[in-house]
Amino acid sequence: MTGSRLYLDHNATTPLRPEARAAMLAALDVTGSASSVHAEGRAARRIVEEAREKVASLVGAAAKAVVFVSGATEANATALTPHWRRGPADRPLEHCLVSAVEHASVLAGGRFAPDRVEMLPVDGAGRADLPAWSARMADLRQANERPLVSLMLANNETGVLQPVAALAEAVQAAGGVLHADAAQAAGKIAISMATLRADLLTLSGHKLGGPFGSGALVLASEALHLAEPLIAGGGQERGARAGTENLPAIAGFGAAAEAAARDLAAEAVRQRALQGRLEAGLGRIAPDVVVFGQGAERLPNTICFAVPGIPAETTLMALDLQGVAVSSGSACSSGKVRASHVLKAMAVVPDLASGAIRVSLGRSTAAEDVERFLAVFHRVHRTIYEKRRMRAA
Repeated sequence: MTGSRLYLDHNATTPLRPEARAAMLAALDVTGSASSVHAEGRAARRIVEEAREKVASLVGAAAKAVVFVSGATEANATALTPHWRRGPADRPLEHCLVSAVEHASVLAGGRFAPDRVEMLPVDGAGRADLPAWSARMADLRQANERPLVSLMLANNETGVLQPVAALAEAVQAAGGVLHADAAQAAGKIAISMATLRADLLTLSGHKLGGPFGSGALVLASEALHLAEPLIAGGGQERGARAGTENLPAIAGFGAAAEAAARDLAAEAVRQRALQGRLEAGLGRIAPDVVVFGQGAERLPNTICFAVPGIPAETTLMALDLQGVAVSSGSACSSGKVRASHVLKAMAVVPDLASGAIRVSLGRSTAAEDVERFLAVFHRVHRTIYEKRRMRAA
């Protein structure tokens, strides 16, 4: 990491890749709308379709399955609707089932009525409680009521991976639609739509080195279509999302997806080693540290931890003053430190949950950055404990 500050908040957003920047600058010089039939319009369309192929390739999908949207929040809002159909005789979906650790944009329930949104439990590691979920699917199947089920692929706070594929059979048996929010996972772990077995997949450009304002909803099957799109109008994106395509953002997203796919295997190994190094260092500094989700399968770049008795706000402010940027839980909430609904769902005691710090690594994070973080955290930890000891004396 260059510069005086150390950025370790890549799950909030990660720096723009040079490939994405170059693609965006080139797209800014293109005059035509991708919906126009003249030469300028065809040039713009070519950029959109090339980006579509690159995004699709990242997750093992067909290019025509990718619907470009403004970001993961819009993709989730589009996905969470009763209006998915596989055939003309299909009735609307009756229920929306979400995990208790989802992003706020999923917990909101999309276009389902509030009384049709149901939150299902997770275990102590933050993974979906599969027996409870399967039992609920069986109940709905017996009642002949079809659900939309949303389970994120990787949690944004703890990095814990969810058993999306294991849930697919129960959802399909109930005649439901399975959505997976992969905003945090894409570009960090290998994803195959065929292996994942989800019907819908959410992607975010700025989480993998693309620009803000770019994202996609990926459909697993041509048979699945949206009877009532979230944004209706000109019929762009094959009728799934109206509005003139944001050419520079789409171009940048495509370039970032291509670069992320190229670097994925090597970066996963490298960041996993840094993750282990950082967690070992935390254990030496604070033997009572708790790493949330440790022992479960996790993203290779995410460490969410707490030291008993130390509030997150105190640690965050101290680290920031020392030039280190980390976060506490999700950065999308309010800009304030508050209790994590993820840790609450995991039954973490409030005193410990209130101290949760998330460190998320990225492609710019080097081994010396981990050592710098540990050195700063050691000073901060020692200072906080010394102040507490003096107050208690």
